[in-house]
Amino acid sequence: MLLVIRTDSHLHTPMYSFLSHLSFLDLCYSSVTVPKLLENLLSQKETISVGGCLAQVFLLFVTVGTEGCLLSVIAYDHYVTICHSVHYGQIMTNRLCNSLVCGSWGLSFLDSYINILQAMSLDFCEDQSTPHYNCELPSLFPLSCSDISTSFTVLLCSSLVHGFGTCLLIIFSYALIASTILSISSSSGRGKAFSTCSSHLTAILLFYCSGFLRYLMPTSGLPLELIVSIQYSVVTPLVNPLIYSLRNNKVKAAV
Repeated sequence: MLLVIRTDSHLHTPMYSFLSHLSFLDLCYSSVTVPKLLENLLSQKETISVGGCLAQVFLLFVTVGTEGCLLSVIAYDHYVTICHSVHYGQIMTNRLCNSLVCGSWGLSFLDSYINILQAMSLDFCEDQSTPHYNCELPSLFPLSCSDISTSFTVLLCSSLVHGFGTCLLIIFSYALIASTILSISSSSGRGKAFSTCSSHLTAILLFYCSGFLRYLMPTSGLPLELIVSIQYSVVTPLVNPLIYSLRNNKVKAAV
């Protein structure tokens, strides 16, 4: 996706610029956990240092948070494309696009920094293990010998504000898009408008459903929790580029 968008001049638009950032983010996202996961599977050591684990937590928060923000930014871009197509070039300027991308990264770094500060203050008992493939903050709480109430509250508040905040922006954007699509008289026009959003909606459902399940379900170590964790950290970043390439005619033509 990065190569195709960069080399094809027809894709040098704000929407595909956001998609290239999303593809780069998926690459970073999977690189946080998959290399260590493969190392553990091959070596059978299944260990990680506390510092390495907290670094993984920090980078997961950054990449996941930025992905949520970028998905809401793309929803806004689709809203402008469909609802204000005449003024699209005046609204979606390079300055605004760069600000939205930088703001997404900045908010996620701030959110990650606040959570990791609380996690670094925890004391972890020795010789403890957790039935997980990678380090995520909810799975670390049972390993702590100190009080986790503050860290849990910070995690819950940041998840609600960041997760539900970006989710509400997406819902609001698509409510306006749906209203505009339904007002289009021709069925071909409605189909074209819907096809613009279909791949994005698929990625949103995959990301948010697995994300909310992972961070809001109680930590139990059951197989379902492990499956959700793998889907959330490995499968989602793997299939996102496929969704955007296989369901997008412009990208297929560029390939």
